[in-house]
Amino acid sequence: MPITGATTQAVNGLTARWAGVSSGGTVFSAAGVWPLLAFLADGARGPARAELARALGVPAEQAAAAARELLARLAESEALDSALGLWTRRTLELREEWEAGLPTDALGVLTGDPALDQREMDAWAAKRTGGLIERMPVEVRDDTELVLASALALRTTWLRPFEARPVRPSAGPWQGRTLRGLSRGSVRLDRVGVVTAPEGRVTEVKVLGDNGIDVHLLLGDEHMTPGQVMAAGAAALDGTCPAVRGSLLPHGPAGPGLRVEERPCVSPQQPTLEVTTAAFEVRAHHDLLDLPGLFGLTAARDARQGHFAGISATPLAVGSARQSVLARFDALGFEAAAVTAVAAAPGGPPPTPGYTSTVVTATFDRPFAFLAVHRETRLALTAGWVTEPAPFR
Repeated sequence: MPITGATTQAVNGLTARWAGVSSGGTVFSAAGVWPLLAFLADGARGPARAELARALGVPAEQAAAAARELLARLAESEALDSALGLWTRRTLELREEWEAGLPTDALGVLTGDPALDQREMDAWAAKRTGGLIERMPVEVRDDTELVLASALALRTTWLRPFEARPVRPSAGPWQGRTLRGLSRGSVRLDRVGVVTAPEGRVTEVKVLGDNGIDVHLLLGDEHMTPGQVMAAGAAALDGTCPAVRGSLLPHGPAGPGLRVEERPCVSPQQPTLEVTTAAFEVRAHHDLLDLPGLFGLTAARDARQGHFAGISATPLAVGSARQSVLARFDALGFEAAAVTAVAAAPGGPPPTPGYTSTVVTATFDRPFAFLAVHRETRLALTAGWVTEPAPFR
């Protein structure tokens, strides 16, 4: 099932807005939250419905259909393990029309025993993420009627693997630390580009996976905030801030961490792109009610009255809305060691370089952002900011 451009734009818009209020090392998935908000909007009435529609970026009457479309497409991706759920108290009677629009495995039941419900939700999350997410961070109380939850894990194998080696940044926040550096070369210069946003420039490197998922590494000008860098990367997805690709960049310093130069060589060589970055693992847990305006939940969390007459005749408010996310970036997932010996043999003087070759180097040696992107639709699945790269071991 295809995802419409309007749905992609709406989800990426939420990604950009979430990025704008983010700081420090984090990872989040607007694609994991958006469908759940959409189903709530479908059943909401009054101010809650209007707020949810604004947060979603689509009319409330179109939200459920768009959510079903999005979830169906995510389920087709080999790279994605996700856990999406809506839990309601056993005695709560749902309206048939609304319940019929939910995915078959999305609806769970609250037994009234908070400890038991927590164990059931933890097992549910672990099963649907292959054990990468072990707990569903919900707060279930005795009086909870309805709970939103989302967990997401992403897997892909690079089409071209990196080589792992120790790197020691000579400047910046990571100066003096020995990191698990990842490096590789490519003749595809257009895997790198420079995005010019109102707040500054961002170097973007696309790392392609073998299952239709790519990761975009984003290094901004040093004065830019994490949110500004991530938002610029999201804007590049829909062409709002298009990138100047590597083959069109000027010689010299061309962007943050990016340089284009001519190097002497003894025979004709293709232009090359050399990328150096750092491995990382980022985990984050988000309480969506800490940012109720962002997610359209300001009115919906007010327990003094009901907001979801389209879901049930029982007055309902959102008691808890949380997300857990994990992202790992490494060479390939498989590591090997090799010994190379070069035997010296008699010969003449070294040849004189008679040619030059264009070399583009992109170096990520200070905090940077990333987006995991569905290649065909350009939907941002996860976004994050790396402050603690993996050490070299």
